[in-house]
Amino acid sequence: MSGAALLEVKDLEAAYGASQVLFGIDLQVHQGEVATLLGRNGMGKSTAIRAVLGLTPARSGAIALRGQRIERLRPDQIARLGVAVVPEGRQIFPNLTVRENLTAFARAGSSRAWTLERVLEFFPSLARGAERMGNQLSGGEQQMLAIGQALMTNPDLLILDEATEGLAPLIREEVWRCLSALKATGLTILVVDKYVERLLPLADHHTIIERGRVVWHGGSQALAADHALWHRYLGV
Repeated sequence: MSGAALLEVKDLEAAYGASQVLFGIDLQVHQGEVATLLGRNGMGKSTAIRAVLGLTPARSGAIALRGQRIERLRPDQIARLGVAVVPEGRQIFPNLTVRENLTAFARAGSSRAWTLERVLEFFPSLARGAERMGNQLSGGEQQMLAIGQALMTNPDLLILDEATEGLAPLIREEVWRCLSALKATGLTILVVDKYVERLLPLADHHTIIERGRVVWHGGSQALAADHALWHRYLGV
């Protein structure tokens, strides 16, 4: 593997028992960029993310973070190397305060460390309600809290796996604005989502998978110009 990318996935195959899901996936995410993994439901996107996180074993192929092979590491080891995920469903602690939810995820980081103070400054609505319980927050505030939890681990790579699924349009817009601001800080982000039009101005490049195989890879300008591609592989 070249080691040029922060995250590099090469020839990745994965299965659930006898049912193979991924067939030689290649994916690269470079430092400081936003990349997407796109495709219809059931095409293998979440399985690819689970493999990167160490939650689904790789049957074959390689996954490297900063050139270090990680496909045989445990999820906690991968997390400590700097990979954080914001999963679908806003999995916060409902009976903890905002402050407690954030401090529960605190991990020492770099000189640009995401501290409690920095996360609350980044999310003013959370700062105003820092002593509120998780189950007292609006859907948008819960989503911001889930992102804040991931930031508190001081990740080098932030993955959002269908994090806007089921959210109201205004709340999704909050998430997009948040990701744009995070990109401006230099954070590397991988997004799995279905809202292609909203991802085009945000992301640097896109990878589309269909039935566990990469069928297209390119930049936002090329994807924006090819609506036939959207209809064929994204169901837009």
